[in-house]
Amino acid sequence: MTGDTGMSTPQHIAYRAMAASDVGSVPVGCMGEPDELAERIASLGSAAILAFEGDRHVGQLQFRRYIPGQRSPNNIWDPVYWMDFDGRAPTLPPGTISVFCYHVGQLDDTDDRDSRYFGRGIGAGLLDRMLEWASATGAAAVVAKASPSLRPVMGFMGGQPVEVYEERGFQTVASWSDPDLAEAVVERGIATTEQLPAAATVSCCVLNLSERR
Repeated sequence: MTGDTGMSTPQHIAYRAMAASDVGSVPVGCMGEPDELAERIASLGSAAILAFEGDRHVGQLQFRRYIPGQRSPNNIWDPVYWMDFDGRAPTLPPGTISVFCYHVGQLDDTDDRDSRYFGRGIGAGLLDRMLEWASATGAAAVVAKASPSLRPVMGFMGGQPVEVYEERGFQTVASWSDPDLAEAVVERGIATTEQLPAAATVSCCVLNLSERR
């Protein structure tokens, strides 16, 4: 869905890491309760890369410290799903960052998205800035759950496909069809049963930052 249709054509996009002072002034849906979010920012240094057009928030990429063996309490309907690799993630070093969801075209704290921000490379830009931030802050590695390559499913999940990660040096260490995702995309008309299992295939992608320093 589009937001303020009276806006002019989107212009230059600026990126920066989320700070504690942003809590309460930028969308924080899926990030947890304010106190929890503030603690995560204090511990990790940030919880998202934010995208702005002028002073308007237009996108974000959320991330958290990786917790080995994390399972989602509500399948795809809980943010922790992005850190749930169904036992397929390799052993990762302490200090690994887990990529969570992308919110491109997000102007407020709702599920609405302004489609004029789609297809402009903002998602990839958020990832690039996140990798720069992770490297600069001494993160050992970055792990991400890649979404299926089917664009409607990418939009539904708020993720990026394997190709985007591999272009940035990630290694795909596992791929599998997620039955909960398959059920959701078919029920919602986002994909057809004929497009399965590809439309529900996710992957674990890993980038070792220590090898790049």
